[in-house]
Amino acid sequence: MFKYFKPEEIKGLDLGLVKMLDQAREIAGIPFIITSGLRSAEHSLELGGYLNDAHTKGLAVDLRCRDSRQRFLILKGLFAVGFVRIGDEIDHVHADIDISKDVNVCWRDK
Repeated sequence: MFKYFKPEEIKGLDLGLVKMLDQAREIAGIPFIITSGLRSAEHSLELGGYLNDAHTKGLAVDLRCRDSRQRFLILKGLFAVGFVRIGDEIDHVHADIDISKDVNVCWRDK
């Protein structure tokens, strides 16, 4: 169904989100490794998230990012396909499509 993601990688994720990720991955030209997708509310809290975050709805992923080149390519792909909620974290890039939250934001973890 998707060019770059296997069913077990995207279990529980919104299909629109995965379609956008597939397109962004094509543009980036590097693998997108999902380190976190759908989470329970409890697990999200353990990771420093909150009860109603986009991960708990299947509307978010964290993509592994090991260096500045990967970060640039991942961000380039995400922006190109229309992601409007992106978190630039220490070891990953967060992308979500939860429009119930503020849009046109890109935040940086400390």
